[in-house]
Amino acid sequence: MPIEPENQARERRDLAEALRGLRRASGLSGERLALRCNMSQTKISRIETGRALPTVLDVERILKALAVPHEVVEEILGLARRANVDYVSWRAHARVGLYHKQAELKALECSARVIRHFLPAVPTGLLHVREYATETLSPTVAGDPRRDVARAVQARMDRQAILDDASRSFWFLMTEQAVRWRRARAETMAAQCAHMAEVNGKPNVEIGIVPEAAQVPGTPMNIFVVYDDRLVTVELFSGEVVLRDPRDVIQHLNLFDLFWAHALTGGDASTFLEQAAAAFMRLRN
Repeated sequence: MPIEPENQARERRDLAEALRGLRRASGLSGERLALRCNMSQTKISRIETGRALPTVLDVERILKALAVPHEVVEEILGLARRANVDYVSWRAHARVGLYHKQAELKALECSARVIRHFLPAVPTGLLHVREYATETLSPTVAGDPRRDVARAVQARMDRQAILDDASRSFWFLMTEQAVRWRRARAETMAAQCAHMAEVNGKPNVEIGIVPEAAQVPGTPMNIFVVYDDRLVTVELFSGEVVLRDPRDVIQHLNLFDLFWAHALTGGDASTFLEQAAAAFMRLRN
């Protein structure tokens, strides 16, 4: 189950305390442990004081250096995996303003060189036209948090300037359902599809679309975004999970490659989007 923020903080404190206690029980100094792990003493100190969150691989190296018994290793690695998972509900984002979430996304995008979006249900905000963004950011069901839609939409539009940064590459992989799902009026859907075809012409942007007719040996379960090879964000109905364990990152990169191998890309993707835009135009009342 997703971990609430207060539990995340406790898990990280517990991990830091456990690693510090195991190191002291072994009789090793921080300096000696750092040498055994091929880490800096500063890094060991920051991990043990909770100022730095170690990856699961970092924890494995430390436990191996300390010759910790197997049953203890499993317990501490479980703690490390939980500590490396963040969960924040959309309610929490809404309390401080969804436009702040757009600022967080912009910071993440500015920190990465290669960004891969897997979009089985809906195009991502970086590809939205304003009318489509307004629809997707507006509350839809009972229980959805109140939000400043206009401010969030403007922040989303402002984020899109990063697509013109040629030093970064963006990969957007969608299913046919994500393109055709009628989230808005036919005119808006037509504009959205046409816009994505246009964005696909940027030299640093690749759009792939997995057609419904493709036989794919995998099931598209969640929206996820991989930033370089260091973290993954996964969207749920209730919130967002952030994964930092390198094994989780690799798994999602492998999934992305699997689905991409069955996608229409390049000019074929643009043609698909243009045809979808024309189909929506014919549906206008």
